[in-house]
Amino acid sequence: MTAPSLFWSPLVATLHPYVPGEQPRIAGLVKLNTNENPYPPSQAVIDAITQAAADGLERYPDPESLAVREAVARRHGLTVDQVFAGNGSDEVLAHAFQAFFCHPGQALLVPDITYSFYRVYAQLYGIELGVMPLDEGLCVDVPALAARAAQGCAGIVLANPNAPTGQGLPLADIETLLQACPDRVVLVDEAYVDFGGTSAVALLARYPNLLVVHTLSKSRALAGLRVGFAMGQAPLIDGLTRVKDSFNSYPLDRLATAGAVAALDDQAWFDRACAAVIASREQLAQQLTALGFEVLPSQANFLFVRHPAHDAARLAAALRERAVLVRHFSQARIAQYLRISIGTPAQCDRLVSALTEIFKAV
Repeated sequence: MTAPSLFWSPLVATLHPYVPGEQPRIAGLVKLNTNENPYPPSQAVIDAITQAAADGLERYPDPESLAVREAVARRHGLTVDQVFAGNGSDEVLAHAFQAFFCHPGQALLVPDITYSFYRVYAQLYGIELGVMPLDEGLCVDVPALAARAAQGCAGIVLANPNAPTGQGLPLADIETLLQACPDRVVLVDEAYVDFGGTSAVALLARYPNLLVVHTLSKSRALAGLRVGFAMGQAPLIDGLTRVKDSFNSYPLDRLATAGAVAALDDQAWFDRACAAVIASREQLAQQLTALGFEVLPSQANFLFVRHPAHDAARLAAALRERAVLVRHFSQARIAQYLRISIGTPAQCDRLVSALTEIFKAV
């Protein structure tokens, strides 16, 4: 990191930017560190992008991203005015933080172990955080969170299933939180919900303070395309649009739009890919348990594991030496855990073989 520049505004020097998972260029690498889908996207997506490129890129895209919003609405039984689209769920989340959580003197409630970008957004927009510890099992403590919210807050942001733990909450718990702060937005980030979680979209009609955020990066295998969207009642979507149009009036380009619509409409590919990832996850969980790992229950496309006899940082380094990349976090409560993205069966076998080799060497 470079030294602060005298040309920076005062805020810039105080920021602690999000650190994404490593994206190395290593031949033969088994890359299980960034929760990407191990399978290529639907052929319909490739065909649609190819056609969109052939149709010409000299014109600006639709500033309202209407085709994507219509596709999302079709899939989830919503109206177009209940859908907002942006460049990946990260951009959608950033707009939501600015639109709904900037309430001076009130704290935005987030779990202590969750997607670390939430802290980054809060710092960027000057939002006070109320950090709520997960329980001893690394699950969201819903009664404690609801009790804190009922005392007054700027809102709640919750990843469900949570990252990096992979554990999810039932809809009854989401409703408890929605009812605890009816005058503030509860944002449910469902980046991984398609791998076994329960979506809160079913609650949208009853709760005007609910905003649900999805991405096409995981279950649709479009991490390289950057498309995300939010679903909520029309006033929330209008709030997001006001922020978006004050920042970038053309968020989704023509290629991303074409690919996103094709992905959302290809239900057969989606069902096959999700089923394959879930099957590999369950198989890998059994294999890791047999190797002595403690494996948290997961509803995501990754596992969160620790081994009582092996240091997590050393394991991650030993795996990297064998061209297998997993994610290690240095945060105190989870420093002995590894987050392992679910790969193809062959990639998961490489991981297990590497771990077996490491354990034998020790």
